[in-house]
Amino acid sequence: MIGKSITLLLAVILFIPFTVFADRYTDNGNDTITDNVTGLIWQKEDDNTTSAWEQAIAACEGLDFAGYDDWRLPNIKELRSIVDNSRYSPAIDTTYFPNTDVSYYWSSTTGANNAALAWYVYFSSGNLGYGNKSDSYYVRCVRGGE
Repeated sequence: MIGKSITLLLAVILFIPFTVFADRYTDNGNDTITDNVTGLIWQKEDDNTTSAWEQAIAACEGLDFAGYDDWRLPNIKELRSIVDNSRYSPAIDTTYFPNTDVSYYWSSTTGANNAALAWYVYFSSGNLGYGNKSDSYYVRCVRGGE
């Protein structure tokens, strides 16, 4: 019984037309983008400035933008979710996220073995890494989720 259910589920998933996933993002018309897969709402563009990690967290938490005041710095999984591996330099959908710097963007995720480090996404290639929290990287705030 379970085997038939799994087979049926796989058959349904394999035959879902690509167009179901084609509308990944929605431009909300207020400089925010909704990710229709995760439900997260992102800043369409960052403020084109860099900051250290603690300042990045404070900047997002203090942001009053597009009628919302519950912005935060995304965790590494959330930030990684907007990487588009079919693109390079920047590795993001520039229709929805124009002017993304080909650089590093902070996440809120601290390094597991070293509290002085935090994870980032490098939007040139979409690769992940970690840097010293005192380094200056770009910030794109998010709301929802978690």
